[in-house]
Amino acid sequence: MSGERAPVMAQPLRPPSAGRAGAYLGLFVLGAVVGVAGTLIQPAWFPGGLLLALAGEAGLVLGAARVMRSRAGGAVVAAGWMLVVILLTASRPEGDFLFAAGAGSYLFLLGGIGVAVICATLGGGRQPDGDPARLGK
Repeated sequence: MSGERAPVMAQPLRPPSAGRAGAYLGLFVLGAVVGVAGTLIQPAWFPGGLLLALAGEAGLVLGAARVMRSRAGGAVVAAGWMLVVILLTASRPEGDFLFAAGAGSYLFLLGGIGVAVICATLGGGRQPDGDPARLGK
């Protein structure tokens, strides 16, 4: 019994290393940049711009989850995207705004949140160390 490792969920939580924390910060900023770019491109070419913005977000969230080998990578990108997009929905005192009250804007907001949740959930979770296949055991 002394040679066995505890299950992944029973192990204590440790803070991430400095490199991993820096990578998460970079992914958060990258998610924010993709949110700003999507906000600007989705009304420009209505059907194509919306699809391009949502595809870019989906690719970044899935890619971050795969690169970081955890769902946290995708969640960090999604958090950066959502924070910036929600902040950009507010109008300024001068009357300027980036989102018009139209179907495209609502599809971008709600579709982007849905895409972020789906892609962050689909990202690979933590896997225990060991053989990838259990055949023959």
